[in-house]
Amino acid sequence: MKKKVNIESRCTGAELKIRALAFSEKFTFLRKVIANRLNIVRPVKNIGLTLLLIAITLLNSSSTFYRTDAKVDVIVIDAGHGGKDPGNIGKQAREKDIALKLALKLGEYIEKNMPDVKVIYTRKDDRYLALDERAEIANRNKADLFICIHANSHSNSKAFGTETFTMGMHVDERNLQVAKRENSVILMDENYKERYEGFDPNSPESYILFTLTQSAYQESSLSFAQKVEAQFKNKVGRFSRGVKQAGFVVLWRTTMPSVLIEAGFLSNGAEEKFLLTNDGQDLIASGIYRAFKDYKSEVESIN
Repeated sequence: MKKKVNIESRCTGAELKIRALAFSEKFTFLRKVIANRLNIVRPVKNIGLTLLLIAITLLNSSSTFYRTDAKVDVIVIDAGHGGKDPGNIGKQAREKDIALKLALKLGEYIEKNMPDVKVIYTRKDDRYLALDERAEIANRNKADLFICIHANSHSNSKAFGTETFTMGMHVDERNLQVAKRENSVILMDENYKERYEGFDPNSPESYILFTLTQSAYQESSLSFAQKVEAQFKNKVGRFSRGVKQAGFVVLWRTTMPSVLIEAGFLSNGAEEKFLLTNDGQDLIASGIYRAFKDYKSEVESIN
């Protein structure tokens, strides 16, 4: 045991970080293999128990980690909602329209200023895409980062500000409600229980599953999310509600660092007006772009 401690003490912080991410990637991959092999349609609580036992076994037995190239050259930008799913609706704006305009502006900033980065959009027009289809676009293209753009809403019209979510367990009821609202779109999909491995967006039990699944990229996701909110607060001049965690299906199904950005509240008259303007959309998109630029630079400086 003493020898093992000495060996680990020689590792740099960056090496330990890569080892941790590599282990988590193995676990995330293993979960998906198990789901496919078992054709899971059983209650989520049984899935969670099975995964917990496997995770413990893997943690105790895995000792080989591999370094991967730290490059960020493929990004998938997902405009939330679309088509038959309008998302949140303000007095004048629909979430699906705001999200699309922000996504296209963000992509344009990246394409113009970072030609080495491949930008992929889940949609470039008003069409409906299921949550698993959005994630599959990112997975199929081996994206290095997945950015999902939304606009918020609240029963209290005075609520305002931006917030960026990463995959994880909610720490308060408000985060859970945001996740439930965004996840409820899966009810529009045929055979949604089979497609989403038995997930029920209205079942608290289902959200327990998320504690075991999207941990592989949590640190990288949080790093990017923090940069986004810092840009919104310090450069764009918006009120930042901070970085939060909750169980979003669209983030759960991805196999790379992923965030969901709520650009403002359509239920708040002033923020709705801001998000409807070309200048407001430019400011939000440019803030996300600068966060991405900083994140890319930071990740690639590790090598």
